Amino acid sequence: MARVLVAMSGGVDSSVAAALLVEQGHEVIGATMRLFCYGEGPVPDRPCCSLDSIRDAQGVAERLLIPHYVLDLEDRFHRDVIADFVSEYARGRTPIPCVRCNSFTKFGDLLAHAEALGCDAIATGHYARAENGRLFRGLDRAKDQSYFLWGIRRDVIAKMMTPVGNLSKEETRDVARRLGLATAEKSESQEICFVPDGDYVAVLARHLPAGAPALSPGPIVTTSGEVIGAHEGYARYTIGQRRGLPGGAAHPRFVVGLRPQTREVVVGDDADLAAHSVAIEDVNWLADPLDDGAQCEIQIRSRSRPVTAFVAMCYGESVSPVDEGPVGAIPRTLTVRLAEPARAVAPGQSGVLYRGDQVLGGGVIA
Repeated sequence: MARVLVAMSGGVDSSVAAALLVEQGHEVIGATMRLFCYGEGPVPDRPCCSLDSIRDAQGVAERLLIPHYVLDLEDRFHRDVIADFVSEYARGRTPIPCVRCNSFTKFGDLLAHAEALGCDAIATGHYARAENGRLFRGLDRAKDQSYFLWGIRRDVIAKMMTPVGNLSKEETRDVARRLGLATAEKSESQEICFVPDGDYVAVLARHLPAGAPALSPGPIVTTSGEVIGAHEGYARYTIGQRRGLPGGAAHPRFVVGLRPQTREVVVGDDADLAAHSVAIEDVNWLADPLDDGAQCEIQIRSRSRPVTAFVAMCYGESVSPVDEGPVGAIPRTLTVRLAEPARAVAPGQSGVLYRGDQVLGGGVIA
């Protein structure tokens, strides 16, 4: 049996993860991460990332008779997640902060604390499966969270345990009810933890300097260069967006590009959103790197259908997501050719490579 540090967010999934490990006979220690959320004023009631969530996690730990710690990671979370979120929007991209949080805070920083506590492994309530140093989709495809985990280091995957990865959400709740856990009926967290009201522009405004181009007026133009309107900041738009665009066209218009240098929001028809290839950068491999011509599947959004793809070009050296230096002459940037067009591929989102249920790796869409 192992000594395991479990990340307990105060939600039902991580509560059950801890409980199952206790039932299996492991020596379990609970840890809740204190991130950004408790230091910048009141927040609405929500399932995770709040003071109530810390109390819920503590209550579950008491019920399970395991020790519980609160880890203060606010500074690191701001550096690794929030600062990147702001920087990406300033570049005209659409980031996924949950990927950064998983890559750095929830796994990298958690493993460091686990080692300091003499733990053999770490565990979370993610719906994914870590098996023998490899990462797979969760068995419940409707809840699968593997898309958000591509940036975790391979050495961390080797020490991961994912107890709910083989369960459906309802099965997880059934375990919580059986054990009388207070989080059994707790609602799910859907929003970005540091954007609890959904107003991400307000977060950008707090962190960007006055007059930042991302939140300054600019033109809305067609793909042919015709100016058809104005906007109040290109950071308010993302690829594929239809809301907030000028009307009067014979066909629906969509955002098809953002040009930070000229502050232009480019609009076009639905056909302009079709991509036949995807370039991804900062690639992190969780399996042996693919060679040119290799076949895989790529998923470009968390709930999109994977598309068959072929590696068309790969180059550069891969580095770990925690700046530990090159790990060999393996691809850090690659382009894949799609067997069928994908719609609304947005720079800043994640391109995750699969073969069947196995996560081969992933990167940031460039």
